[in-house]
Amino acid sequence: MNAFIKIGLPWALSIGTVFYLGLHFGSKGTHLNKVSATSSPDKITPKPTKIMEERVEAFGTTTKLPPPVPSPPQAAPSMPPNLQRILQGGDIVERLGSYLDAVRSMDRSNVKQVVKAFEELPEGYGRHLEMKLLMRSWVNFDPEGALSYASNSLNAKSEKRFGISEALAGWAVRDEKAAIAWAQANHSGQDKGDNPLLVGIVKGLMETDLDAANRLFLSLPTGTARWQASSLLAEKFAKQDPQKAIQWAKNYPSDDPRMRETVLGQIGAKLARQDLEATANWAKSMAPEPGADRVTENLIAQWTGKDPQAVAEWTNNLTNPERKRHAMAELSGRWALTDPVATAEWLNTQPPSPELDPAIANFVSRIQARNPEGAAGWAQSISDPSMRKEALDRALDAWLQTDPTKAEAWIKQQKE
Repeated sequence: MNAFIKIGLPWALSIGTVFYLGLHFGSKGTHLNKVSATSSPDKITPKPTKIMEERVEAFGTTTKLPPPVPSPPQAAPSMPPNLQRILQGGDIVERLGSYLDAVRSMDRSNVKQVVKAFEELPEGYGRHLEMKLLMRSWVNFDPEGALSYASNSLNAKSEKRFGISEALAGWAVRDEKAAIAWAQANHSGQDKGDNPLLVGIVKGLMETDLDAANRLFLSLPTGTARWQASSLLAEKFAKQDPQKAIQWAKNYPSDDPRMRETVLGQIGAKLARQDLEATANWAKSMAPEPGADRVTENLIAQWTGKDPQAVAEWTNNLTNPERKRHAMAELSGRWALTDPVATAEWLNTQPPSPELDPAIANFVSRIQARNPEGAAGWAQSISDPSMRKEALDRALDAWLQTDPTKAEAWIKQQKE
């Protein structure tokens, strides 16, 4: 008993003390390791303390250290509130306002976010305005990136062409030569001269330098690209000033007659919708040519619906025989659609002449379905034999379908 108290008890207390200290400091060390792994994921986990080593040796066991806690994933940068509103929907005013704020502040650091917001919009023609804003802002700092996106990511049927055009338009304002170089290098058509990509550059140039746009237009070869560019320029000139528009059309080279006719017709159509008087004066003064006929047609098409009597008076006062012949034919065909009686009365005031034949032929074709008997009578008044036969045959065919008995009786009477 005394031996136990002197030897065994101190030994047991020593073992108990070591066991307690091992548990206490061991759990504390493990806790420190977890904190360290969480707060400093890039550092190596600390080695075991000396006390932990003593605990291992005392009990003759092998204690595995806890593995490092993996670092948490990096959270993606939050989307700005204005772009969040775009993704969440809302009315069109709020959506466009938020989107406009986004593209205004667009730069290399947030381009992916703005593009993501654009892509959340429904595809197709409905987002062309948003696409235009995106392209115009993007080319300010990365034109080739914007064009690459437009070429490879937009819907080929409804968006790609428009996106590329807007990107080139915006780039041309900043660097015309670079934009032209890209357009020429990336045109994949068989006809390298007829490059529709250059139309986008014309579109951009005419926003700030109409003369530069016109020079590029005139340098294009005859083809689809030149025709598309002419339509854009005609619209721009017509909005600026009628006289400047007329002068631009008159100055188009005569060595390209088909395109000259197109240009004159485009300006005539646009001016007739906004200034009938200026268009009428221009058409009256034009020399005979196919383009002058297109101007006359567009003028009468717009004017007849508003005041056919005024058109009739204008036509009667034309002094050029070719212009008058064409104008009378155009007027009779259009006026007969709305008021055939008034048209017939006007035709009856005209002296019989070969110049009147096309007008009567047009009138016959307009009324033959509703009044085939009257159409047959008017067809007989045409002086030109071949034109008269053609008009009469059409009228009789219509009459035979609606009232064959009466039509056959009329034909028999004419032969007697």
